Amino acid sequence: MGDYALPLTHHGRYNYSAITQRPDYRWPGGRRLAVYIALNLEHFAFGEGLGAELAPGGPQPDVLNYAWRDYGNRVGVWRLLELFDQLELPVALLVNSAIYDYCPAVVAAFRDRRDEIVAHGRTNSERQSTLSEADEAALIAETTQTMTEQEGQPPQGWLGPWIAQSPVTPDLLQEAGYTYLLDWCQDDQPIWFETRRGRILSVPYPQEINDIPAIAVRRVSAKDFAEMIIDNFDEMLEQSHQQPLVYGIALHPYIVGQPFRLRHLRRALQHIATVASNQPNRVWLTHPGAIAAHIHSGLADIIP
Repeated sequence: MGDYALPLTHHGRYNYSAITQRPDYRWPGGRRLAVYIALNLEHFAFGEGLGAELAPGGPQPDVLNYAWRDYGNRVGVWRLLELFDQLELPVALLVNSAIYDYCPAVVAAFRDRRDEIVAHGRTNSERQSTLSEADEAALIAETTQTMTEQEGQPPQGWLGPWIAQSPVTPDLLQEAGYTYLLDWCQDDQPIWFETRRGRILSVPYPQEINDIPAIAVRRVSAKDFAEMIIDNFDEMLEQSHQQPLVYGIALHPYIVGQPFRLRHLRRALQHIATVASNQPNRVWLTHPGAIAAHIHSGLADIIP
């Protein structure tokens, strides 16, 4: 072991568990693979703060990258909405609360479909992990209040902007009334996180089948990203014979809403929709909130 005599620092949220050695259960209807689409609807400050980049940004204001991201809210999201409607696919809309001031009609369109609206912080121009505990609690409270006023009910799920968490984020979310979080990609099943006042459910959220790491960072082609979506689905469907699994697909309108990428995404989602239609006893097309509700109901015996 060399000089490493002290134990490694641990987050204290969950213990190790092999997926092959857990209690077995099924999703509603006896199905084995739960599939959800997470569409990130984000708004950014002009001339300051964080933001994904198509090309290396210059001095602020970075018009190129700001306008590229804004294309998603003005054009890309509407093309994606048409696709989801054509394929009759449910969607979880992960919303920056600033969207309600900027383009509320977009949220309304998904609300009309009865899609789940998930909290995604105030704006992706900031990270909550850099804030003090009091300021982070205020960010969560502000986001929750805005969404509750707009939706008529508080959001149940949270994804932090930039998947950023402070050491106390799960505690603050549980104390604010959230039932699940999406920030962690450590598993293919939901697991419980310990918090200082109870526990909160961690629902798997993808970082591989996610267009930002795949396309914006690793520069995967639109065709290859579509193949990744299909291959991941087909493989997890086979694996789900052994355990119930969760397959999430994370999308951003300013990336996959570009016409040449949308064409390939259509092929991938059509494949999933067709298999789900032909094998309704195996595939559950759903929302992360429904997955969390099934676990919270006690109908699934998951690991502590």
